[in-house]
Amino acid sequence: MARDPRYDVLFEPIKIGPVTAKNRFYQVPHCTGLGWLRPRMVAALRGMKAEGGWGVVCTEYCSIHPASDDLPHPYASLWDQGDIRAHSIMTELVHEHGSLAGAELWIGGARSTNLFSNEVAMDVANLPNSVGIPYQARAMDKSDIRELRRWHRNAALRARDAGFDIVYVYATHHYLLSHFLSSKTNSRTDEYGGSLENRVRLVRELIEETKDAVGDRCAVAVRFSADDEGSDDDNPVTTEHREMLEMLAELPDLWDINIQDYSHEMGVSRFIKEGSLEAHMSYVKSVTTKPVVTVGRFTSPDAMVSQVNRGIVDFIGAARPSIADPFLPKKIEDGRIDEIRECIGCNICYTGDSMGTPIRCTQNPTISEEWRRGWHPEKIPPKGSDSNVLVIGGGPAGLEATRALGRRGYHVMLAEAQHTLGGRVSLESELPGLGEWARVRNYRIHEIQNMHNVDVYFDNLMDVKHVLAVEANHVVIATGASWLADGRGLYNKTPLDELGPPEQVFTPDDIMAGRLPEGPTLVYDDDHYYMGNVIAELLRSKDIPVTLVTPKVMVSTWGDKTSEQGRVQRRMLELGVDIITSHTLIAFNGNEAEIECAYTGNRRNIEVDAVVTVTIRSPNDTLFHELQRSLEIGTDYKPNSLTRIGDCLTPTIIAGAVFSGHRYARELDTEVDPDNRMKYDRVFFEDE
Repeated sequence: MARDPRYDVLFEPIKIGPVTAKNRFYQVPHCTGLGWLRPRMVAALRGMKAEGGWGVVCTEYCSIHPASDDLPHPYASLWDQGDIRAHSIMTELVHEHGSLAGAELWIGGARSTNLFSNEVAMDVANLPNSVGIPYQARAMDKSDIRELRRWHRNAALRARDAGFDIVYVYATHHYLLSHFLSSKTNSRTDEYGGSLENRVRLVRELIEETKDAVGDRCAVAVRFSADDEGSDDDNPVTTEHREMLEMLAELPDLWDINIQDYSHEMGVSRFIKEGSLEAHMSYVKSVTTKPVVTVGRFTSPDAMVSQVNRGIVDFIGAARPSIADPFLPKKIEDGRIDEIRECIGCNICYTGDSMGTPIRCTQNPTISEEWRRGWHPEKIPPKGSDSNVLVIGGGPAGLEATRALGRRGYHVMLAEAQHTLGGRVSLESELPGLGEWARVRNYRIHEIQNMHNVDVYFDNLMDVKHVLAVEANHVVIATGASWLADGRGLYNKTPLDELGPPEQVFTPDDIMAGRLPEGPTLVYDDDHYYMGNVIAELLRSKDIPVTLVTPKVMVSTWGDKTSEQGRVQRRMLELGVDIITSHTLIAFNGNEAEIECAYTGNRRNIEVDAVVTVTIRSPNDTLFHELQRSLEIGTDYKPNSLTRIGDCLTPTIIAGAVFSGHRYARELDTEVDPDNRMKYDRVFFEDE
């Protein structure tokens, strides 16, 4: 299909200093959980973005010296000749597709404890570690500043030698350079402190010295916050940072703009919608003639065009949308907008950096698997036989298995017990703030509907007899999981002795099915992610008084990994939810709930009319085990394989269910080493 001419502006080449981007699609620096630890994996991941049409593809934060070390969070590095060789793998892959490669040079300051390098962290002043580790950064003297400038220049030269086209001065996100800029952290009395001009001095010097070092061949970009500390979502404060931008406006070749509040910039879709940074940074183009890029979790090409045509940005910056669909630009260019795999804003990708593990995505199960498994987001090997496949269950795992099997060319029969597809995704996307999660279902249904080799059967509650009667070559059970109602979970290892009466005890499944409690309700959250607090929010919207009890020290502890915990807890407080932390549910008799302190064992009672237990889920695997037993006894027809996937195999997050379905589809009729399904990135580059 031809490209819609409305989107032609997105494919205009844009000059950035001495280099030119082929279009306006700009993958801004983002973490991968790979960094220098896994160079071939990260190179293949970035190369895939270039193949998908991104005009600029950048690294994650890239350390300039061992004094800036963030392990266990993997980062890139440009410390030595070995790093040059490692990065050249990425730049070569990016250049193969006519894209530019960018390196974000990073100095951690008080956010780095240097636990790996054992170097002493330093910053603008003697500051505590920003993430609460009991280390402090020492105050830099002028000789330290001269050393830092030398490190930065040398790293820029190494970036050039590695083949990068854009080199960053990274002055935001609460790292060292932003501390020099801030009056709150910069208490210096020398020429690097005090006045606005003095606080900007080091950033100015690094821009000028980076341009002097590599500016003949590389563009120099500055990553900078458009607003001041103290801004909120609706009322940005831009006084000082606007003045700083005006001082530096024409020095770099490009401005990469973000904001102070990372939970907003990187906000989950429950709280932050597409294009949300505009109010904070819309002035930037009025103070500089240089190209400007910012993010906004853009997935709509119309929203992208609007940003450009209204003079907000020159480039459409993206991290999460480029992860969910590395081929987003290519699909817009080819007129295949309906095939875009839109980011749902769940921030599962961010957990890779949070936990130091390879990045993953709810929408795109191939991310991080490009090199080690050879997976491509848009290509899949053809079928390995003429077998047909019966998939039972149309939730996220079943839908993805059906979609991928269909793409391979298998005849797939999808049997769904309900009248609609989506399973848990359809139910959860109806909960407060989770509407965009329906994109997981919608993308896969759209793909399946266009496949003539896929048949979908609704209202089919399959039993052993029905399954065997189909005589499918392969049977896949994807029947999901159900929330337990007995109180058993992470903290209560066994079911509670007293938890009733049953009509006053609820699970998330009950709530999502429309069965709601009446009167004051205790939500017992031993899941520690989103479900407990989303249920609490739903009940408060019905004017039901809610007490949220959790054994953890705060609400939604795992939400910290997705950069939403603070917003979750604030939402609960704003809604009037009574929060009790560090307590477990012990009993409920219909009138009172008994809870116990997780530390002291002290108990107390709370008067409530109902309890919602948000603990763990149990696989709906009865059909699988019944089939397994029947096949062991002996039947007239025996399929070549019987497999369970997704939550039916073991309950997990939606991303895990999608991955499970995709892996099954990829591996069917292929030779896979059951003991070692993937390559390991054990690459060691020696100094030269």
